[in-house]
Amino acid sequence: MAGAGEHWQYMQSWRILPVARMGETITAWLHFVAMMSLLAALTAEHLLFKPPLDQRAARRLIRIDLIYGLSALVVLITGILRVLYFGMGAPFYLSNPVFHAKFGAFLVLVLLSVYPTLQFLGWRRALRLGQPPDVPISRARTIVFAIRLELSLVLLLPLLAVLTARGYGL
Repeated sequence: MAGAGEHWQYMQSWRILPVARMGETITAWLHFVAMMSLLAALTAEHLLFKPPLDQRAARRLIRIDLIYGLSALVVLITGILRVLYFGMGAPFYLSNPVFHAKFGAFLVLVLLSVYPTLQFLGWRRALRLGQPPDVPISRARTIVFAIRLELSLVLLLPLLAVLTARGYGL
């Protein structure tokens, strides 16, 4: 764990490359905004998915799921940028088992989202024909369970991020 005031060689690089500060700031900001957007979209999915669905609700869920997917992509890209180019440096993160848990939780989150996404996308044909989607109760329960697991993991990620940043696990 890094001691108080110890920032590895991170702070020295700022004096050499002041532009990196702005890059780091924008990347961190995008990372946080994308994470909040991901949480908002996932919460909206949870609140809106109430079978039986009409066409309007189904279309709305498809759009919200797209926002969710794009937010997850931005979280992943900015997270990789933060590990490789900003923050404490790749060795700090890659040697930390708490960071591994955080990244693993994010990957599980992404994998869990595949099932609801495929179900939502499967509704497009019925919607094109002007019909509401047919969602059997068993499938609806599985979708709700997946979304709730995803929400649980989203709430765990900030805790793991704070523990990683504070050097726990080293």
